[in-house]
Amino acid sequence: MAEVKIVNLTIEGRPVSVPEGTSILEAAKVAGILIPHYCYHPGLPVAGVCRMCLVEVEKAPKLAPSCATSVAEGQVVRVHTERALEARKGVLEFLLINHPLDCPICDQSGECELQDYTYQEGRADSRYRDPKRFNPVEDFGGDVLYVPNRCILCTRCVRFMDDVAHDAVLNVSERGDRALIGKFEGKDLAHPWSGNVVDLCPVGALLSKDFLNKARAWELDRVASICPNCTQGCNITIETRDLQVARLKPRPNEDVNRFFMCDYGRLNYRWMNRTDRAEQPMVRTDGALRSIDWDVAIHVAAAVLRDARAFVLASPMLSNEALHLLSRLVRRSGGTGTFCVATGEEAPLPGVEDLALRSDRAANVNGAELFGFKRVDRPLDGLRDGDVLVIADDGLSGITATELARASQVIVIGTTLPEAAHEAAVLLPIANFAEEEGTFTNLRGRVQRFTQAKPAPGLARPSWLVLGDLLGALGEQDSFYLPSDVFAKIASSHPAFSGLSYEALGMRGLPVLDGQTAGTAR
Repeated sequence: MAEVKIVNLTIEGRPVSVPEGTSILEAAKVAGILIPHYCYHPGLPVAGVCRMCLVEVEKAPKLAPSCATSVAEGQVVRVHTERALEARKGVLEFLLINHPLDCPICDQSGECELQDYTYQEGRADSRYRDPKRFNPVEDFGGDVLYVPNRCILCTRCVRFMDDVAHDAVLNVSERGDRALIGKFEGKDLAHPWSGNVVDLCPVGALLSKDFLNKARAWELDRVASICPNCTQGCNITIETRDLQVARLKPRPNEDVNRFFMCDYGRLNYRWMNRTDRAEQPMVRTDGALRSIDWDVAIHVAAAVLRDARAFVLASPMLSNEALHLLSRLVRRSGGTGTFCVATGEEAPLPGVEDLALRSDRAANVNGAELFGFKRVDRPLDGLRDGDVLVIADDGLSGITATELARASQVIVIGTTLPEAAHEAAVLLPIANFAEEEGTFTNLRGRVQRFTQAKPAPGLARPSWLVLGDLLGALGEQDSFYLPSDVFAKIASSHPAFSGLSYEALGMRGLPVLDGQTAGTAR
């Protein structure tokens, strides 16, 4: 592989060394300097149309657009000179001529780049006294509304659909002061990845119908997480308000999803806010499930499992930590571990290599297989007469209570109590994915961390804690006080995870040792 040539330059008096071909704008980020910009985005082709990123380059005859100008050896760049500031102030003044004062009602308010840069570098007042241009709001299809009055024509949305989604739906219609984003005749934003135009829009011109008027940016709490809705493992941010998940947004990771996430993953979050949750540990007494203390429920479940063969039906939405502990439960009894996974049509994003909405609609299919769970088409395939059936957060879709009769006892360890399992002997309520911390293994064998976004309801506990206590009651547990303790045990006992730790994974993840060949996740 050819050695990458390094270029040395100075930006705002700070020495910077970056690979040849890097733009001045990206080089400035290395120096900790953010050059204002609108049309530029690292995931899109360079357009250079907003003229907001103008900087002064020593010995150059005029200001240079930093997004489209490559670094050169010995270059001296100044971002905050009077000449550069005056040019950017002029650009902002023109952008605001027809921009309405919608900030109090705009969903983008609080995270709007037009607000930020106007406050930072714009005029204190407007010299424009004529009426502003007005165009009605337009439904672009899918989850997207277009508010042309707020549009600054950065063309990010057009370039995403053309060059990344490879679906030419949007264009710049009209010319001059009448220009706006339009749709080609008979087309809508129906592409499975079209919702990304809302994230790409630097102002409030493209809005999500799902999030419309739901919350203000400053009311949301945010945590780094992983999309649980397919095996791709896109990095996301979960945003919550009043202990409810309000929105999922993509989080950059060049090795997994770059800057994007599909519409299915983005909009499939309401199950995290279910109101029919199991909130208290329960044990069957006098023919009915009754609430009881955690210690008692754990010991009753351990007594049921102690001398029996366990058949564990696990959800592929469970973390690596939970699946590891369940696999130990299977091994100690000589039992069987299986899982079912919902499937759908695969939807690739053509402009990004190896990025798609995968056909397996669960996050940890590969992890389940790495821990010895067998993929089956019917939830109870392999259940023997007299087995103790452990339902680990599987919804028992299409299964009736009669079909569970082969099991001697049923233990439910889950977020809800499935309709078919209402005759269970024990119910141990656990947190869902958004309410605990853990890791998933994606279809390429990359292990990635997700963090807790909100508290679990009632007395529900993290899955790894419940399963650790259950193994402890069976005489099997090592002391687990944190999910990182469980992961350390996985790393020490499972060759594929050798050398990994929460610290090593960081928030970008690392591949397991046999990541390229592990499992059949798709």
